[in-house]
Amino acid sequence: MCFYTPALLAVWGFRLGFSDCPTTVHGLQSIFQEQEMTETVHDTEGHGYLATFIGKNGRLVILRVTAQGLLTIDLQCCEGDDIVQVENLLNTLEEKLRSLLHGNIKRVKRLPALTRGAAVDRYWPTADGRLVEYDIDRVVYDEDSAYQNIKIMHSQQFGNILILNGDVNLAESDLPYTQAIMGRGQENYAGKEVLILGGGDGGILAEAVKLNVYIDQMVIDGCRTHMRKACGSVLDNLKGECYQVLVEDCVPVLKKYVEEGKTFDYVINDLTAVPISTAPEEDSTWEFLQLILDLSIKVLRPTGKYFTQGNSANLTETLALYEEQLGRLSCPVDFSKEVVCVPSYMELWVFYTVWKK
Repeated sequence: MCFYTPALLAVWGFRLGFSDCPTTVHGLQSIFQEQEMTETVHDTEGHGYLATFIGKNGRLVILRVTAQGLLTIDLQCCEGDDIVQVENLLNTLEEKLRSLLHGNIKRVKRLPALTRGAAVDRYWPTADGRLVEYDIDRVVYDEDSAYQNIKIMHSQQFGNILILNGDVNLAESDLPYTQAIMGRGQENYAGKEVLILGGGDGGILAEAVKLNVYIDQMVIDGCRTHMRKACGSVLDNLKGECYQVLVEDCVPVLKKYVEEGKTFDYVINDLTAVPISTAPEEDSTWEFLQLILDLSIKVLRPTGKYFTQGNSANLTETLALYEEQLGRLSCPVDFSKEVVCVPSYMELWVFYTVWKK
């Protein structure tokens, strides 16, 4: 397998007058020739210039000049390549460009590298689509359950991070998430009945009093061993003096509570975030959220509160759609929301508190 190592991928972007293109390209070609790299020019059908250069050591350079005058250089190399040589090549290319253009560069940007094909994946997207590189150094746990892929990965900054189907769920550093979804310390849970939906990482359970929950048993197994800073010892047993964990589908359980007239002081929904779109594949998720919302309000006592996460604070349209859902429940409700910075998410996250009017 081929690996591309950190700090060795560089891209420059700056505006280049089209009349300067032949001279600039020729000047750069001499550098690649000195590196004994073989050039292949590709037909762009009049849309600028594109060439690739391949070296004997496996290095690959993609040189592109667009018709609009933007020039980019993408340097890739394999694991084990001489870092000093590569850095010297990058520096030489940058100096040559500045010389050829006589300093007439509107903008230049040198980006850090992406590591591709590494044994440990360090790249995970934020909810609003930005790519984040984590300081992950090892995979602690990686299993597929009947429901999802479950990964726990170690970060030097955030501790162990739970990742479900590619989504960062919770890190050992993410106490602000748990506190936010429980009311930011404004609620007194002593002697109260609390229904938590989801929460397989055990973080909320470690803070709450009474629990009935649907979670993935394999999430429990992984977090019990590898996320103890978040869940403590509460997952060691599925039943304690003041809580019970039900590894079941939460919908039938909620419907059963509605039929029995059982109610709770607090319902904490930690099942899923608000979908980021209304595309057809998301319809079922919206329907599921609506169902959970309606059932949860039905089992909520008149003075009770419903807590849940929303999504990234940047997804304003998505959050607005969720707030519209709150107006379509079987009984009228009011709500408030709070924006909290969740450490391992590397973005601001919205949390909702809902109560009956």
